[in-house]
Amino acid sequence: MAFWDSLRGRPSAQFDTGSAASNAIELTKRHPVISLGKQGANSGSLRVNLSWRMRTSDFGGRARPSVLRHPFKLFKPDLVQAHTQGVVNVDLDLGCLYELADGSKGVVQPLGSFLGATNAPPYVQLSGDDRFGSPSGETIYVNLDHRESIKRLLVFVYIYDQTPAFDRTQAKVTLYPSNGPRIEIDLDEHAPQARSCAVVTIENVKGDMVVRREVKFVYGFQAELDRLYGWGLQWGRGYKTKA
Repeated sequence: MAFWDSLRGRPSAQFDTGSAASNAIELTKRHPVISLGKQGANSGSLRVNLSWRMRTSDFGGRARPSVLRHPFKLFKPDLVQAHTQGVVNVDLDLGCLYELADGSKGVVQPLGSFLGATNAPPYVQLSGDDRFGSPSGETIYVNLDHRESIKRLLVFVYIYDQTPAFDRTQAKVTLYPSNGPRIEIDLDEHAPQARSCAVVTIENVKGDMVVRREVKFVYGFQAELDRLYGWGLQWGRGYKTKA
């Protein structure tokens, strides 16, 4: 049964970089932190995107290549975009817990249509709920021109309804700052029964927006993430309306 549990200064470190062509920074366990200020991206719009892919072998939807003609492909499952006609039951959702400088707290997420706003508190807005597939996935926009009003953000991903577990998705959250390379966080740890994942925190540390990789999987929903990070909201169950 689908449900939600809805309405609840660290030093900079080195980081791994992708190839020059990819122009990307990958946050890892070894190098989990980056300062947006140090790359001149403390202002403007910060775009946070969720995308994922699935193995076709998880669904039996596509014919396997001939083992005789392509013997090594037996050990390498095909990959397709999750947002396709053949994978209609996939529904990963992107959300964000926020705490503002004035002490107000809340959540931006598809469930409950808590979509937020960019030019008014909480200065965080979700593009919408992508249930059936678009190449762009789901995106959250953060207005860092109001960073003085933002204390901390927690970007999270949760599995809605009958979506396969995280270990069968190749989920990735990518941050696109106003300046400098994009920042990538892969949700690639083995957590086959997890329903939610705290992906990244964005914290205002003396005016500098500091991004920290979390990638902490939990077996519950938003209320469990709330307890883990001490947000202190009240949560209740909820459902999505049928499209």
